[in-house]
Amino acid sequence: MPTRRLAAATAAAAVSVLGLLPAATAQADTGATTGKAGAVVLRTDLDVSLLNKTVTAPLSVVLNEVHAPATASKTALTATLDGVDGGRPFSVLRADVATARAATDKQRSEGYSNLVNAKVHVPGLAGVPLISVEQVTSKAVCAAGKRPTAQSNLLGSVSVLGRKVTLATSGTTTVDVPALGQVRLDLSRTATTSRTAAATALNLKVSVNPLKLNVSEVEGQVTLARATCEAPVAAAVQPSPSVAPQTTPEPKPEHLAETGGSSATPYLVGGAALLLAAGGGAVVLARRRRAA
Repeated sequence: MPTRRLAAATAAAAVSVLGLLPAATAQADTGATTGKAGAVVLRTDLDVSLLNKTVTAPLSVVLNEVHAPATASKTALTATLDGVDGGRPFSVLRADVATARAATDKQRSEGYSNLVNAKVHVPGLAGVPLISVEQVTSKAVCAAGKRPTAQSNLLGSVSVLGRKVTLATSGTTTVDVPALGQVRLDLSRTATTSRTAAATALNLKVSVNPLKLNVSEVEGQVTLARATCEAPVAAAVQPSPSVAPQTTPEPKPEHLAETGGSSATPYLVGGAALLLAAGGGAVVLARRRRAA
């Protein structure tokens, strides 16, 4: 009986030794996420006052605003305001080309907007465009792991309230037209961070009061050709949960193959084999004694 107990204990010890072998650690790819992109051809945020501000109405309209993935190419925009032109629709913008595009994937995001031969109108100035431009474009590009870029281009001539103006490459230009009003233009406004970018070709601050009759007064902002983006987040590799060994394995030599073993593994396996052999010998010896 003691011999059988010795054999069982020996076998259990061998199993325990094998259980001390270090477990392999698996890794999982968390996957990359797509970024964001947007573009808009025209946006107005105007307050229209009628009859010495006894009647006020907001003029908030948007043409071709898209968010990735999308493309829009509508070239005309109309609006209706009660009390203006008898409540009939009036043209806010007309252009030969008015395109907004936004695209994104796991590597990059891009927003793009483009206007060609465009005219913007506001209430009370049916015969005179607020602004006329030959071409303006904006582009914002955000690539994973790279610095975002933003740029706007103004090509050709620009007219404000019927007056041709020369704009600087950047900064602010103020146009004051007697009997009509004042328009302040901010050209090529761009902004970037470590992961985002935004570009606006033209931003107008409008103050229009034709002949100062207070019949139709317009105040507010107009934006032409804006593009934005946000970079995708690159994929990250993180360790997955695994069963930690009960004992701390010794450091592996640098020349050891990546098999999940350590320098102590051969000794542990050898010790387990010896214990199993000893247990088996004890069982055989006990049977011989019983037979005798």
